[in-house]
Amino acid sequence: MNGPRAFHRFSLRGLLLGVLPCWLAFCGGGLAWADELKVGSKRFTESYILGEIVAQTAARAGAAVTHRPGMGNTAVLFEALKAGGIDVYPDYTGTIARQLLRTEATDLETLNRGLSEFGLGVAAKLGFNNTYALALRETAAQRLGIAAISGLAGHAELRFGLGHEFMERNDGWPGLRELYALPQTPAGLDHGLAYEAIAAGQIDVMDIYSTDAKIGRYALRVLEDDKRYFPEYEAVLVYRLDVVQRFPQAWQAITGLQSRIDAQAMIAMNARAELDGVAFADIAAGFLGDSQARETGSGGFLGKLFGPDFWRLTGQHLLLVFGSLAAAVVVAIPLGIWAARSEAAGQVILSIVGVIQTIPALALLVFLIPLLGRIGTLPALVALFLYSLLPVVRNTHSGLTGIEPSLRESALALGLPGFARLWRIELPLAARTILAGIKTSAVINVGTATIAAFIGAGGYGERLVTGLALNDHALLLAGAIPAAALALLVQWSFDLSERRVVADGLRDVR
Repeated sequence: MNGPRAFHRFSLRGLLLGVLPCWLAFCGGGLAWADELKVGSKRFTESYILGEIVAQTAARAGAAVTHRPGMGNTAVLFEALKAGGIDVYPDYTGTIARQLLRTEATDLETLNRGLSEFGLGVAAKLGFNNTYALALRETAAQRLGIAAISGLAGHAELRFGLGHEFMERNDGWPGLRELYALPQTPAGLDHGLAYEAIAAGQIDVMDIYSTDAKIGRYALRVLEDDKRYFPEYEAVLVYRLDVVQRFPQAWQAITGLQSRIDAQAMIAMNARAELDGVAFADIAAGFLGDSQARETGSGGFLGKLFGPDFWRLTGQHLLLVFGSLAAAVVVAIPLGIWAARSEAAGQVILSIVGVIQTIPALALLVFLIPLLGRIGTLPALVALFLYSLLPVVRNTHSGLTGIEPSLRESALALGLPGFARLWRIELPLAARTILAGIKTSAVINVGTATIAAFIGAGGYGERLVTGLALNDHALLLAGAIPAAALALLVQWSFDLSERRVVADGLRDVR
């Protein structure tokens, strides 16, 4: 009886201990959420810095503030803003006009009129224009005599490496290629990595932001937009209209940032982040006049690995992994039992959980934001829960259908009713296979949970996202190594727990 009792302890007490803390975390997070001004930012250096400046400005005005950095592209931020997941984020007039409102006009009156139907507005021109441009290596530009974008049309041999968002935007590559009749087929690259690629000679042309700090460092020639394709990209704040009433003092302080940041100041702040390794929060504090703000880097790899955010990120990652896993086990094991009992139901169940597994993680997260009406932990947990189903369902189904018919017949001969056979005979016999499925889901979840940082759910992915934005290899490793170590620890823990969950005799069965 050791096997069934151990399975009983694992399935009931273990799951309750896993689910209850996660439920309490949900409740606690929801209570705190309503009282905070939530600031978002995109996944590139300048947006991180501007988000920090807005968040710190609001905090100095007395508001409780949460900054959700590196949330992804324009579509993610816009959906989060409409759903109330964030209250304000920095953006650019050209992006709002072309990408969100599908209009050519970039004046604030037109933008506010278009955004008002979503309960949103735009305010506080910060003082600089950060337009898109194409840049070519200076040596190639001199050799080929190219000074403007139109000059690229006659050189199909040039290799383009463009940002993924730029390649799909209404104000990006499709329209640019058509207007200038460009014959090249670009490769998609993360913006932070494109500079390294062009410096290494792997690409010749990349898209840049005019306030990028690395333009001069990598000796790039910014090509003239001689057909005036790109609109004005003045930095502004996009916000929910109810913020003005909910946080009047903080909003007054935030709008006081208008015209305070010119292009040279922004370039200098970007340089401190990308070239000197100064933390975004310290750069923002220095801009706001904090004399105690540090102007040095973070102290090398070990300083980044065991930085002050280590335990916060670890707690967030553990919640994402085991909160979703606990919920998946509660749902997936009964589904696996049903699939094993009914061949028709089994085909449908296994097909559905299989299809869910094929949905790209980021696409699922973006879909869940408007569906759930928020960003952060909840949609991340739901997505990870859905991805956890397939291994547990399939292994439960395989474990039960793989039981020897003679064992089932013996249980029937003893006169045991159906539930007793399942609980006392079949589940203990399948426990090893079921546990293997749970272990697989847990290990996969550790890696997949890093994607949750794109919607402000934290975890080790926060370091990976920031490291990509800065092309900071040390920061990337500081996020990847703890995630890999946690995956190994999870696998070792499940292997150890098998001694309690699976009876001694069953562990020897192959």
